[in-house]
Amino acid sequence: MKEIRIIPCLDIRDGRVVKGVKFVDIKDARDPVEAAEAYCREGADELVFLDIYASIENRKTRMDWVRKVVEKVTIPFAVGGGIGSIEDMKALIDAGVDKVSINTAAVKNPDLIKAAAAEFGRDRIVVAVDGLKNPPGSGRPRLEVVIKSGNEPTGMPIVDWARKIEKLGAGEILLTSKDADGTRDGYDLEMTRAVAEAVSIPVTASGGAGKLEHLYAAVTEGKASAVLAASIFHFKEISIKEAKEYLKSKGIPVSMDIPVKKSK
Repeated sequence: MKEIRIIPCLDIRDGRVVKGVKFVDIKDARDPVEAAEAYCREGADELVFLDIYASIENRKTRMDWVRKVVEKVTIPFAVGGGIGSIEDMKALIDAGVDKVSINTAAVKNPDLIKAAAAEFGRDRIVVAVDGLKNPPGSGRPRLEVVIKSGNEPTGMPIVDWARKIEKLGAGEILLTSKDADGTRDGYDLEMTRAVAEAVSIPVTASGGAGKLEHLYAAVTEGKASAVLAASIFHFKEISIKEAKEYLKSKGIPVSMDIPVKKSK
């Protein structure tokens, strides 16, 4: 097993880190630059910043907070939200962003994944997938892809989409369960495992982390390559060090070193 990455997720709205439950009930958490600096010091392996209202508001990721983060962050990080073209990605990468994360735009135009991988290399391309679990007899896929911050169902089975994402050249998948998001009841292990077993690229589990055992379950039962969390880290309920020490004690390989961002 490769080393499991621990990734704090910072949802951005109006230049602030926020956190909600099931993609709604959004509350302010902290300043993104302050948060980024803290997580770098604490030993996070990577960071993910998501401009969560960009797609809903039909706008691009706001570059003001991105530039401020670039100046301070010392570990690899990805930015997503409102990215709909190669030009959008280039602007972010040129500004110093390590990876770009696309979601709604990829569903609307899958060829964007292929073009982006060819232009920037697959290691820089993350496809974020938001999933919803439907009940039996609903007439919809058991595990369904949703877009527009979870507000728009697609009718597309999540495993089919994951396989297509890999085939088109993405380097990794960031998988979030809308049902589990912000609940702190644990990751959707059924969804995570279904996607992780369907592809060979890394899958990051997202949505629902509330205690250390949830991180362990995402790796052992969900087969995730990385675990992403927000609330437990933002509100200092669990530290990055505690998470890594716990996983290490359970036999999960993690890096205890402070990652250093690769020079461009």
